[in-house]
Amino acid sequence: MHSSHAHPQPFPYVYPRSRYEPATPVDLNAREERERLSQSALKGFYKLVAAWNLREEDARELLGGLPSSTFYDWKRNPDRVLEVDRITRISYLLGIYKSLHILYGDKLADEWITLPNKNAIFKGSTPLAYMLAGGLLAMQTVRKLVDARRGGL
Repeated sequence: MHSSHAHPQPFPYVYPRSRYEPATPVDLNAREERERLSQSALKGFYKLVAAWNLREEDARELLGGLPSSTFYDWKRNPDRVLEVDRITRISYLLGIYKSLHILYGDKLADEWITLPNKNAIFKGSTPLAYMLAGGLLAMQTVRKLVDARRGGL
């Protein structure tokens, strides 16, 4: 039996060109990129530490367990090249800071990481405690969370 319904031929769907060009990711393995970013990253980190009113030991732990003497040396002289892990940590933290300031007023934005949070991720603890316990991957998770909230997702 012959069907009278013709089956359309499959065709490759071409997505419309986005007006937003994807940003080329920074290659943090390239020393010259880290040289370019490290000083401003450190300056931003120390401003974030002050804004969030972090204890020195928490700030050092967020950087991956920095000795106290190094912490103060970097604060006095941020002109250095950070390794990939530390610059990545700072990038996540600065992204969290920025998103919080877009989402909330300055006071709540700066207190948010030290307030108990009912989100299932934090289990009633603070985002700071979560990041201190979970390190880099926890920072990435918090960054994704606040970015998603900012995007209305």
